[in-house]
Parts: sequence; structure tokens; C-alpha cells
Amino acid sequence: MSLVVGPRPAARPRPAKIRRVSDQVLIYADTVRSPEMRHEVPVTVPDPFVYVEVNGDRHIVGHSMELARLGHLGAQLHPLEEFGIDALVRDGRPLLEIYRELNLRACNGIGVTAARVPFWFPVDIADHLRANGIELTPDREYFNARRRAKNAFELEGVRRAQRAAEAGMETARQLLVAAEPNGDGLVLDGEPLTVERVKGAMNQTFIEHDCTTEEFIVAPGAQGAVGHDMGSGPIRAGEPLIIDVFPRDLASTCFADMTRTFVVGEPPAEIAEWQELVREAVERSIAAVRPGATGREVFDISCDVFEEHGHPTLRTKEIGKPLRDGFFHGLGHGVGLEVHEEPSLGMVGEKTLVPGDVVTIEPGLYRQGFGGVRLEDLVLVTEDGHENLTRFPYDLQP
Repeated sequence: MSLVVGPRPAARPRPAKIRRVSDQVLIYADTVRSPEMRHEVPVTVPDPFVYVEVNGDRHIVGHSMELARLGHLGAQLHPLEEFGIDALVRDGRPLLEIYRELNLRACNGIGVTAARVPFWFPVDIADHLRANGIELTPDREYFNARRRAKNAFELEGVRRAQRAAEAGMETARQLLVAAEPNGDGLVLDGEPLTVERVKGAMNQTFIEHDCTTEEFIVAPGAQGAVGHDMGSGPIRAGEPLIIDVFPRDLASTCFADMTRTFVVGEPPAEIAEWQELVREAVERSIAAVRPGATGREVFDISCDVFEEHGHPTLRTKEIGKPLRDGFFHGLGHGVGLEVHEEPSLGMVGEKTLVPGDVVTIEPGLYRQGFGGVRLEDLVLVTEDGHENLTRFPYDLQP
């Protein structure tokens, strides 16, 4: 017998025009590694469990010790005992077989006949369900669309993560301000100022803001022109330093994303020129963010800025050859339970922006062997336009 605990939560905002194949939904995952499950069950559950939607009702099937923490979600809660786990264990079934059979029994008991599943749904469990008459349709677009418009809990998490990103960036800026040139590098308190030292201080700031990060970019000089080079070694005066941070809020597990470029001392003339162009591209692109705009339309605006000044972009690159200098990447991407998610703002950016999207705007200019400039703000798409969630200045010199 299922247990209904707590009121049903208010309906989450959903992007319009989701293609309907089935109203039934099936997810089997934990909430640590699966953003699809975390969106539906915003509580840390480290072991896989079953989430089902049938006839507009939400069901959670899991261990009783986890269900006790999920009553506030308004779903119908089903302990594993309801579907005969004790008998399966007494029969000596292998653990993986028990998982497969519990998924089948839960689907049969709740009434799942044909369900959408995430594209990564476990193949062995899918095979078992299909062999027993349950139709499954992997639908990446459908689950991506469910998460596009952030609910209030997720949006607050993004905002907290963004404040942490700015605090971490300020920590780095203060270290750069306090450092002094000494021969080939910068020195602070008698010790070389290195990427590793800056990252250590920034990590401590993220922790103090209840955020975490596995890695982020602090890339000096030529390292900043090599895609996602995380950076290493000494930091020098007169060369660009790209800092790109993407901390994750612990409570919501939502990310932020932000980039700034600094030069200690007098910046090279080329870098100063790039900084102004990148800043112009940021401001003009953000101004175009609104519901109904496509990612490609916003991307094109940044390309216009750079191409007007003779810099190559993905629009002008030679077909079949990689672009290594200029603006060689997309303009941005969605941010939420993943640091890179839908929608895309680039050459393949056909999706229109919807209220509740959180996207990055991050144009850049680069030259291999020399360095680059990138600026990145985090922008919320609102009902009538946008809100820039980023409050950190663009200043090139710290």
C-alpha cells in the first residue's frame, strides 16, 4: 500500500511545446549523479531508486530509510517491501537481479506500460522491462526540456553559487593586487604567486560560501588560449590571466559559471584592445537575451563585433580546418544542475530561449602561444527580457 505524505508541490514551470509520446515517466538513479532525478527529487539520495509519473501522479519507490526524508515532496511513497524485496533476498537472488526485478514489479504495481526514460537509463534494467512487456522510449530532449526553466529552489541555488563565484574571483583579485613583480614572476609574502596558490585560496572561499568545485581554470599566458586548460605554474606580470570558475551550491547542487581576465601591471596593447572588444560583445549579446530569441541569434551578435574588427570566428573559419585563433568557441550554454546543459548559444543554437533559462554569455579572443581574453556573465531569461546575475566588474587590471 502506498503512502501519500505532504501536500503536492506547486507545479514547476515547463517550457512550451514538449513533444508528447507518453505521459508516463520512469527514472532509476540516485540524486548525486543524475540531474534528471535531482530535478524531481531535490534531496541527496546516494543510492539508486525508482521515480515514476503515471496519470499525473508522482511515485517514489525506495528504501524506507530514504523515504522518511522525502515526505515533503508530495509524491506517493512506496517502500521496497511493497514489491517483495524480502522474498527476493530470502530466495538468494543476486543483487543485480533483485534491482531488475524490483523495477519490473514497481512498474507493474504502479501501472507503467509505456514510459519515457533518460537516454542513459541502465541497459540491463531496460532489457528486463522490455522483455516483460513494458515499452521504454529514451528521450534526451524531453528530459532536457523539463529542466530548462529553473524552479524557485534551483534558481536560489544558482544565485548562491554565483555569489560564491564572485567571492572566489575577489579572492584571486586581491592576491594579484598584493603581489609584486620579481624577475620572471610575481611574489607575495616572499613566495612565488602560482596558479596552485591562487586556486587553494579560491577553494577556501568557495567552501566558506557552502559551495564546492572539483576543478576550475586559472590559466596564465599561453595556457589561456588552449580551450579548457586548467592552468598551472607561475603567474607573471604583463601577461593575461584567464580565471573561469564554476562552483556548485551544496544545498541545491546547482552551478554558476563566470570568467574574468586580469593583467598585473601594464597590459600588452593587443590584450587591452581585445578586452574592449570582448566587453562590447558581452554587453551587446546580453542585451539581446529574451524569450523567443534563439541561441544562434545571440551568438551571431558576438561574431558581428569580432568580424567587424577583422577577427576570425566560427562563422568565417575555413571548412574542414580547426580554428585556433580569434573567437573559436560558442558564445554560451545553459547552467543549472549541470554546468553545461541546454540551451546552446552557438553555431548550432536553434532552440529558443524560454523564461527560467539560465545561460552564460562568454565571448573571447585568443592567439595560440600568446594568450587570450574571455569575459563571462550568467544571465537569467525573464518573462519580459533578462536579468544579469553577475555583479563583478570587467576591469582588466586588478
